[in-house]
Amino acid sequence: MGHKVQNNQMSIADTLGLGFMTFAFFLGAGNLIFPPLAGYLAGENITLAMFGFLITAVGLPLITLIAVAKANGKIMQLLPPIAATALAVSIFIIIGPAFAAPRTGLVAYEVGFKPFLEDTSATFMIAGLTFNITQLIYTLGFFGLSMVLALFPGKLLDSVGKVLTPILILLLVGLAISVIVIPGSDIGAAVGDYQANPLTKGILEGYNTMDTLASLIFGMLIIDILRKKGITEPKAQTNYLIKAALIAAAGLAFVYVSLFYLGATAGDLAVGAENGGVILTNYVIAKFGASGMVLLSSVVTLACLTTAVGLISACSEYFNELLPKISYRRFVVLVSVVCATVANVGLAQLIDISVPVLMTVYPVAIALVAVTFLTERFAHPKTAHRLVVSVALFFGIIDGFKAAKVDVSMFNFMPLHNEGMAWLLPTAIVIVACMLIKKPNQQLAAN
Repeated sequence: MGHKVQNNQMSIADTLGLGFMTFAFFLGAGNLIFPPLAGYLAGENITLAMFGFLITAVGLPLITLIAVAKANGKIMQLLPPIAATALAVSIFIIIGPAFAAPRTGLVAYEVGFKPFLEDTSATFMIAGLTFNITQLIYTLGFFGLSMVLALFPGKLLDSVGKVLTPILILLLVGLAISVIVIPGSDIGAAVGDYQANPLTKGILEGYNTMDTLASLIFGMLIIDILRKKGITEPKAQTNYLIKAALIAAAGLAFVYVSLFYLGATAGDLAVGAENGGVILTNYVIAKFGASGMVLLSSVVTLACLTTAVGLISACSEYFNELLPKISYRRFVVLVSVVCATVANVGLAQLIDISVPVLMTVYPVAIALVAVTFLTERFAHPKTAHRLVVSVALFFGIIDGFKAAKVDVSMFNFMPLHNEGMAWLLPTAIVIVACMLIKKPNQQLAAN
């Protein structure tokens, strides 16, 4: 075999590199933090809870990537231009500077750096705002490095996919083997919502990773990388994107299952833990001591860094297309500065805001993916897309208000309203209704 790359073909190494890079983009802060705590709380109901989590944290992002490929990256093209732009801008802001990207820097600090410090309480004030000195210095360095890596996006596949990710995967495999080989405690009883409906609780817990929203974006980013690699045919792009998505999904499922199991068998190590990061840190220190902690901090820092770079470059690319007068590089600098600022000003308030926002936007993203797969089944695709997405948005807003503790008790009669999924049934009904509408006869004859 010669090494010459045919047009619209990639070597096996490049395809694997693309798959690893996709995995690395997804494997960010939330993915390491949510599963251990969910596993601990689900206890004996771990199987159902884990299945629910895998549906929204692996299944949905995988399906979304395939939908983006199917629509050649233009998944919102049948929506009114203003609505499509508003939806895209809001998704980019959520997974970019407003929430997901700053969170990567914060988790890298909390799990990857803070455990090595004796004292992290030093603060100072500017304009009435209190800043933590170590956190400020760390996040400035973290987003400074992310900015430099995002300024050279062509090198992204090579630096992320071929260098950082294999290291990350080796460390995670080591952790997974240790969870199975070193006996933990017995699995305890289920707690809270995991007692009555572990499946629904697992499904909603998977929202927190934000990976379905990220898929809408990463799908476009991957198609862009493929174009730069000389893969120009839509069919070939879809083919490689699906391969990359499957590699990423297999990797994520492997990580989640082992982290769920780690949480479920953590026993005393998990008592009083506020989040999965604490369980993970306690486990590693207990089983491997200081050297294990160095390894864990490297894994977390790498995972958070690759995700931050992916998010910053995706956001900058999008806003540069939207406002071509401002260059991609200027947006990279701007987004990085905003991320570093948000990571220091008020993450607690941001998290409170983000849950209602996610409850509102997630149904829209899921509805969009569903209608993309069913486009050929609709007699009037444009109307169907607009109707279904509007219904998902309307009921998503109700779920969002409920999460924001606004009184929406008049909707209590709706199925799944209490579980925070009031949007599901109405959206499904509208999809089915749109599929039942037939084309007029003369059109059928013409077709």
